[in-house]
Amino acid sequence: MSTVYDPSEYPPVLRDFANYKAVIQGCSPRTVNEYMLDLRSFFRYLIARREGISPGSDAFSGISLMGVDLDFLQKVDASDIYDFLFYCEREAGNAPSARARKLSAVKGLFRYYTAKRNQLPADPSANIETPRRKQALPKFLSLEESRLLLDTVRADTETKPASAVVRNYCMITLFLNCGMRLSELTGMNTTDLDRYLRSVRVVGKGNKERIIYLNDACRAALAEYLPLRESEYTASQNTKALFLSGRGERISNRAVQWTVDKYLRLAGLEYRRLSVHKLRHTAATLMYSEGGVDVRVLKEILGHEQLNTTQIYTHVSSSEIEKAMQRNPLSDEQPRRTAGGDSGDTVDDSEKAGDDSGGIDTEIKKTEQAK
Repeated sequence: MSTVYDPSEYPPVLRDFANYKAVIQGCSPRTVNEYMLDLRSFFRYLIARREGISPGSDAFSGISLMGVDLDFLQKVDASDIYDFLFYCEREAGNAPSARARKLSAVKGLFRYYTAKRNQLPADPSANIETPRRKQALPKFLSLEESRLLLDTVRADTETKPASAVVRNYCMITLFLNCGMRLSELTGMNTTDLDRYLRSVRVVGKGNKERIIYLNDACRAALAEYLPLRESEYTASQNTKALFLSGRGERISNRAVQWTVDKYLRLAGLEYRRLSVHKLRHTAATLMYSEGGVDVRVLKEILGHEQLNTTQIYTHVSSSEIEKAMQRNPLSDEQPRRTAGGDSGDTVDDSEKAGDDSGGIDTEIKKTEQAK
């Protein structure tokens, strides 16, 4: 089986769920694909366990799902799901985020057939908690590194034709200023732009549209790119895609990823292990920390459904923490002065004499003895 959702490889109960996700909930093909691949792993595991097939064997990857029907689903209980999650962690080596995604697919399927279709009497996944994910701060470029990246694109004299450099600069400018997703940028059409270049319409997750207002940097980059797009890619008048490849077709996600990786490398930022999506993190972080944008406004700019998703960008830098510590009104207090000594001498008499009768260490010793 492939790693792309092919309806012919799935039984009706799973195809119906996939159609529900795509048509009713408006999920993108990529999201539907991820759901179905995770469900494929789940049911293969259950079938393998029942038939004595080792999950690590070649036979495991060839297990057919055609026997999965409503009767099969009705026999699944919570212990089956827990066993699958245990397998994902111990044998498949899935991180908490991957296990949480797989559980989300399983929960979604059973919720569909219990709450939406009323074809199952109970949901075995209802009370299973989602694996706790590691709360890591998003990776992003600093303001100086962002300027360096843009300078690196501007200084590019190797890429041919020169119009490609203008296009690349425009794309990276939009990433760093608008915080748009990769799919949103490559999916934009010229008709999505306001005629005065004041805003652009993008289609985000779940086919949800939103308007992103363009600042001066974005308008300037687009104003330079658009005339070149019309003159350089005259052979592709049939496409409305805003950003075009060298062949005059809509530029692919992979081509944009390769372009960003190239300029990160040229800028000496490759060691940061950043990706295109980290430019979205960069835009969000700079707008919040440097621009003072309210987190609720940032939520709308980024196209997040929940505010808690946006709140990962409210992290503060170490320099801000250092400044905050210095603003404490007690920050100018000094240690006890020595009697008759230099007013600038802040060393305690007992410390100078090596006396063990005072100081923090002595107090700790006294406390331990008292215990």
